[in-house]
Parts: sequence; structure tokens; C-alpha cells
Amino acid sequence: MISVKTLFIKIKKRIDAFLSRRPHRSFRRTRRRDYKRPLGLPGYFKFSKYVRQTVWKNRKIFLVLALVYAIITVLAVGLASQDTYSTLTSTLNTTSGDALTGFWGTIGKAGLLFVSTATGSLNESLSSSQAICAGLILMLTWLTTVWLLRNILAGHKVKVRDGIYSSGAPILSTFIIVILILVQMLPFALALIGYGAASTTGLLTAGGVESMLFWFAAALLTVLSLYWMTSTVFALIIVTLPGMYPYRAIKAGGDLVVGRRLKLLLRLLWMVLGVALSWAIVMIPMILFDGWLKSIWTAIASVPIIPVTLLVLSSLTIIWASSYIYLLYRKVIADESSPA
Repeated sequence: MISVKTLFIKIKKRIDAFLSRRPHRSFRRTRRRDYKRPLGLPGYFKFSKYVRQTVWKNRKIFLVLALVYAIITVLAVGLASQDTYSTLTSTLNTTSGDALTGFWGTIGKAGLLFVSTATGSLNESLSSSQAICAGLILMLTWLTTVWLLRNILAGHKVKVRDGIYSSGAPILSTFIIVILILVQMLPFALALIGYGAASTTGLLTAGGVESMLFWFAAALLTVLSLYWMTSTVFALIIVTLPGMYPYRAIKAGGDLVVGRRLKLLLRLLWMVLGVALSWAIVMIPMILFDGWLKSIWTAIASVPIIPVTLLVLSSLTIIWASSYIYLLYRKVIADESSPA
């Protein structure tokens, strides 16, 4: 049986080891020399090009994976509602009146429809079983993409079938880390709840000191969530290593980003910005094309062109984001192992 003294010594060693890895101390100034860690990464555009080239080089594998993801999603969760999209389009045309006319007015309508569709307005309320299936499909696609990239970069010949069957081992560990991410998103969720309450009460439209304080508090809550999640995102990669446990992955992810959290966070935000722009570039012309085609050919009014496009974009986005984060992790590890 472990004595109290032995237990105390073990706890103290853990705390000392943690403090030796983390230079920051509460309520004490951290000098730059104590936390500065160099990080040699390609530029934003150059790294995005590298990710694109890697995915494009293996496009057959990833396109098959995207197709499998799309089919399973339709079977288990369903497709976005075409009737909801048609209703949304009719409502916008009716309520906009003469405010959105001409070329730029048409672009404006397409932009509003894009925002509505991208934020999930077409998705009907999912049942608990559908939500669970959607989460499992997302995690399995993430794990399969990481498994495929790890083996491709190691020089192995792989098939999508191998990735689907072999990548699911760390799904429980991944689920635990996903729960941690959801907990870390609570400050951002509080900011969203506060925004809804402030909009309802007219606090934001009134302006003044109250509005400024609200935006300041919301920004702090959002930054706090982003600060916590930066290391946990890399823990999602680390936990896929053989024999890795969630706690060890979280610890390793935290150690990985110490002293360069902001640089890595900006890289992740760059990925989000690229995805948002890509969606706008694809979806806005597709919305315009859908409206034009169905105005001259009313027989296909019920064909779900936009919902299918959303499904395709969602499938490709998950694979792209997974590839981007994994390749970013590989670059960080390579930079650490390279001689100074």
C-alpha cells in the first residue's frame, strides 16, 4: 500500500515537472527569454499550397473517402431540406422588395442565402440518434484521414478500405478529447448566449458604454476558448499514435504549443478563413445558377441542387481540415527535431 509520504513525493514530482515545462506563472510577469520558442514554418500561402498538393497528389483516395462519407451521412443523418431552402428563397424574394434589385441586389440575395445555408438553416432538428451518428461519422472521417496521411507520408501503399477498418482503434480516446474541446468551448457558448440576450433587449443597438463592455467581455470569452482549444486540437492528432492515452496526448499537446500558441492559433484561423472563402466562391455562384435554372425550367424545382452541393462541400471540407491540421502538426514536429 502506498504511504502518504510516497504519494506526496509523486505529486510533487509531477508538479515540478509540469512547472519546468511551462514557463508562465500566475500573477507574475513572464520574461520573453523564458517562453520564446522558435518555430520555422512555411508562409501561410506556401503551407496551404503544400497541403493542397499533398491532397491533390492522392486525390483518388480522398475523393473515395469523401464519397463514402457523403453516402453514410445521407443514409444515417439525411440530406438538407430542399423544401426549407425553397421556402427561404421565396421569403427572401418577398420581403426584400425593391431593396435588392439589379446585379448587386441579386448577388446580395445569393450572399444572404449562402450565410443561411452555411449556418445550418436548411438542417431540420436532428433526433438524438441522428446527432450521435453524425458525431461518429465525423470522428471516423477525421481518424481515417489522419491514418491515410500518416501511412502515405511513410511511403506505404494504402486503400480507403484499409483506413476505414484500421483507423477506428483510438475512437474512445478521441471522443474523450472531443468532450474536453466541448468543455473548452463553454466560454464562447456563454458569449453567444449573451449576444442573443443583448440583441433581444436592444443593448447592442443602444450603443454606449454598456454595448462596449459587452463586446469586450464577449471577445475575452472567445479568446479564452481559442486559447484552450489550440493545444487540444493537436492532442486530437497525438492521441491517434499507437499506445497513446488521452491524458498523455493532452499533456503532449500543451507542451507542443507552449511559447508559440499564437503562431499556431493564427495558422488554424487561416485554415478557417480559407474554408469560408472557398465555400463562398463555390456556393454563391451555385445559388445563382440554381435560381436561374429553376426559373426557366420549373419541372426541376424540387431537385435538391443546393443540399447536394452542401453535402459535397462538407465532405471535402472535413478531409481538407483534417489534412491541414495533421500536416501542420508534422511540420511542427519536424521543426522541433531539426538541429538548431
